[in-house]
Amino acid sequence: MSKLLTVSPSPHVHSNDSTQKIMLRVVYAMIPAMAWGIYLFGFDAIRVGLISTISCVGIEYLIQKYVMKVKPSITDGSALITGILLAFNVPANIPWWIIVIGAIAAMGIGKLSFGGLGANIFNPALVGRVFLLISFPVQMTSWPSTRMMDGVDAVSAATPLGLIKEGIKNGIPVAQLEGLPKLSEMAIGFNSGSLGEVSALLLVIGGLYMLWKKVITWQTPVSILLTVVLVSGIFWVIDPELYVNPFIHLFTGGLMLGAVFMATDMVSSPMTGKGQLIYGFGIGLITIAIRMFGAYPEGISFAILIMNAFVPLINMYVKPKRFGGN
Repeated sequence: MSKLLTVSPSPHVHSNDSTQKIMLRVVYAMIPAMAWGIYLFGFDAIRVGLISTISCVGIEYLIQKYVMKVKPSITDGSALITGILLAFNVPANIPWWIIVIGAIAAMGIGKLSFGGLGANIFNPALVGRVFLLISFPVQMTSWPSTRMMDGVDAVSAATPLGLIKEGIKNGIPVAQLEGLPKLSEMAIGFNSGSLGEVSALLLVIGGLYMLWKKVITWQTPVSILLTVVLVSGIFWVIDPELYVNPFIHLFTGGLMLGAVFMATDMVSSPMTGKGQLIYGFGIGLITIAIRMFGAYPEGISFAILIMNAFVPLINMYVKPKRFGGN
């Protein structure tokens, strides 16, 4: 009988994957968008990336060692990911000290106050980004021009979403808005914005790599993007003079960055496929509501954080069928 039955504690299913390997794959997926940001913004992109990652890793080490009195976990790679994502969510010309404050908010408030990796409710990088947006709105919305934008002042470039919001606010019909890049230029990334959000195409490539490596699943990003396109498309059909083409929403701002890299965070997103569809629908709906009717031209960061708060409820009510159950 002992040869037929082995009793042991869980886990019973093992994998060669580790936290470090998963985090490394995420870094690989971000390399195309990272390289494009460096190409567009030059040394400033490198400066922001280095300060952000070093700050996040260092702050996690210091808090864990001297405040929490636990063994630092910086080798798992999660602080590195948070640092890169925080850099992706700020302008390339932002002062260094603001980046450090954002790292403190991301690691201290967004992650370690909940107990560290696996216990945080909210995406740490987004906590840092929203903290900075509320605390330093001028610096967080002073967009540098890119090398593709000849003749534009170095700190006065406007994002497509900003141009749309300002134009519609002033009663200018969508067809008469000036300065909007072509859809193809938006998709490739020939426009200004946060360091890592400008190229929707390269972010999608990174997402496809993570899908291939099974780092993420398709439900969350697809449901976010479809919701944004469908809802904005309905308003566009109703009044094309007041609402822009849904594909402009798809290719501009932080939507693709949020859908691919931020909302899919394993810790702060639902566990089941059905739950992820509900989660993604909520993010897409809130995002487009803020973009079209809110004070901010962008809404993906707020939308993800709001839906992060609902993840425990989604996990509670959307559960997989128990093995052997009816």
